[in-house]
Amino acid sequence: MLYQLFEFNRAVMAPMRAAADLTQHFLSSPFNPLSYTATGRHMAAASELFESVTRHYGKPSFGISDTTIRDVSVRVREEIVWWDTFCDLRHFKRHEGAMKALGVDKPQGKVLLVAPMSGHYATLLRGTVEAMLPDHEVYITDWRDAAQVPVGAGKFDLGDFIDYIISMLQFLGPETHVMAVCQPGPAVLAAIALMAEDKDPATPSSMIFMGSPIDTRKSPTEPNILAESRPYSWFEHHVIHTVPYPHPGFMRRVYPGFIQLTGFIAMNRDKHVDAHFKFFENLVKGDGDSAQKHREFYDEYLSVMDLTAEFYLQTIDKIFQRHLLPRGEFYHRGRKVRPEAITQTALMTVEGENDDISGIGQTQAAHDLCINLPDAKQLDYIQPEVGHYGVFNGSRFRKEILPRIRTFIRDHGRA
Repeated sequence: MLYQLFEFNRAVMAPMRAAADLTQHFLSSPFNPLSYTATGRHMAAASELFESVTRHYGKPSFGISDTTIRDVSVRVREEIVWWDTFCDLRHFKRHEGAMKALGVDKPQGKVLLVAPMSGHYATLLRGTVEAMLPDHEVYITDWRDAAQVPVGAGKFDLGDFIDYIISMLQFLGPETHVMAVCQPGPAVLAAIALMAEDKDPATPSSMIFMGSPIDTRKSPTEPNILAESRPYSWFEHHVIHTVPYPHPGFMRRVYPGFIQLTGFIAMNRDKHVDAHFKFFENLVKGDGDSAQKHREFYDEYLSVMDLTAEFYLQTIDKIFQRHLLPRGEFYHRGRKVRPEAITQTALMTVEGENDDISGIGQTQAAHDLCINLPDAKQLDYIQPEVGHYGVFNGSRFRKEILPRIRTFIRDHGRA
């Protein structure tokens, strides 16, 4: 019922959004004398603010058309190289002719970016992709919105997530480096452990976990506490809803993205309110640059997707409530996952000093599990003065974290 009410409210608000958008354009026109008055600027700003906070934000595009290598612009083309029902594997292919002209015709380290499947689209890592493109062949998991997948296509759970990671790594082949951002950390570690135990030749050269909930018993944050404060049945009965008509996923049981987004905003409510107030002020003042930065951030932040009920509930149960992986009790398809089987895949963990989603120590726990990995193949790094998103995006990521990742990948390549 909540999902249907949400869709009904969005439909009811549509005429008002259209009116606000029309008003904003009318009052901002240089041919309108009101646009030069304080009253006109305030009304235009209020109209744009109303439209932006009530809009439905669809899936953004990556929009990466080029990168810069040795001060030379190189064209980039997106291509889907592997796919399954709930995910596309995207490759950001750099122009081969330009790469040869630059003398970079030898294969560089392949990097598989495993994007979080926790409400936001993979485009949340657009900045991460852009930062890594000059030095690596970059691939990213582009997870699909469960509301767009018909019920007849089948289910998708945590076990399927692990199977997808293994399949992608086998497709990419040897000399691949995996970077798991936030939520997928435990599943990626499980996938690599299974491949290592099988002596799979496609077992990656290195694995990098960034702000990942490997063991949420360490430095528990507000989301961790919430996950443990209520029984599994509470999540099943209160946050799982059925996709309404006319979405392609009609009748599929999901954890709606708008519920996840509400939780994200509630964690930092004052910060978001202040950001929108400043946005209004910048519109009134005519500070176009600041207003545009606000638009770009929230166009991405407010774009959310639904997760299948089975995937969300198993993640709550196995990762956040029973902590099966760090306890050595995690099973995949009836087979015990043994991180101690990892002896060759180098491990790097990255955490943010001010991370309020994955606390200090939760990602570092991966080192405690990979007990047979030599010290020379392990690196732990804590980035001062950044929160969760600063671990994989922003100026500190580009200037302080990325150089360490680049060196780590170079040092642990098998070629």
